[in-house]
Amino acid sequence: MRPAMTPTPLNDLEFALLNNWQRAFPLTTRPYQAIADALGSTEVEVMAAYQRLLASGHISRIGAVFRPHVLGWSTLAAVSVPAERVEWAAARINTHPEINHNYEREHHWNLWFVVAATNPSEVARVLAEIGREVGSTVLDLPMVEDYHIDLGFDLNGHRENNPHRANHSPSTQSVALDACDRSICTALEPGLSVTPHPYAAMAALCQETEADILERIAHLQDSGVIRRFGVVVRHRELGYTANAMVVWNIPDAYVTQAGHALGADAAVTLCYQRPRRLPDWPYNLFSMVHGRDRQAVLAEVARLRTLLGLDELDCVPLFSHRRFKQCGARYGARHSAGAIQIAA
Repeated sequence: MRPAMTPTPLNDLEFALLNNWQRAFPLTTRPYQAIADALGSTEVEVMAAYQRLLASGHISRIGAVFRPHVLGWSTLAAVSVPAERVEWAAARINTHPEINHNYEREHHWNLWFVVAATNPSEVARVLAEIGREVGSTVLDLPMVEDYHIDLGFDLNGHRENNPHRANHSPSTQSVALDACDRSICTALEPGLSVTPHPYAAMAALCQETEADILERIAHLQDSGVIRRFGVVVRHRELGYTANAMVVWNIPDAYVTQAGHALGADAAVTLCYQRPRRLPDWPYNLFSMVHGRDRQAVLAEVARLRTLLGLDELDCVPLFSHRRFKQCGARYGARHSAGAIQIAA
């Protein structure tokens, strides 16, 4: 039995299903059978375990994490509201279908959310509406550059830094998607079904053959449209109840260097450059650090500052307090019920 990460311990099969298939999920006609063969289990047992993990919230979905700004436009935003109005404001923000993440964080800017829509003007419209509704200036902080390659979340706690570097600027890199590609992305939105032939079910929706679906998904991965394909876990449900969005005020000349260094460290699960919004917001580098408790996160932040020579620079960990919404991004959400997991 693996160490318990939740009040109910995971058995060996559940642990392996969570940890080993966060990326490189099998692209074969019977993926759950392929996983069962690798683990010495059966297809029925594997599917039953995944269904339990989905029902318990350990898994958000089994599917694709897309490269930012390939399928639409998104931004990270924040408002500042009085403490006694946080729940009301969060509920009001969540009425907008374009919202996919909404967290209360420990800061003057205390509600942080992600807006995703088909284009920047739609995002701007939603932000303006939210500002009027909750009575706050809205910080609009779209990603400028991405410094982290999402390889999943190692539940063993092994510290193996990522030797690769992400260097994606959404304003300068584009990928042409044809109608079939977009149809497949839409079909992937809710995640793969836990059935013996999930790709055949997708093929029927897209009016393509199963072989074409498998080939197209592989191509979307090779081209970088799909950054990771596999199990998408929820950190809190796995026992990592403390998480901080750590923001840094890095001199502009060094932000790319610092971003690459942070993004390669195993403790960092996301790392982006975002614009300053002076005088309200001086920070230009954002990183996410998860831990089992607050002290563990603070220890990681201290280690990162020392390791990377950032001790003298302004750095603030914004711990999450309450999660009001977490789901995949929904581009064109006013016209679709689907959800795509994508970074803001």
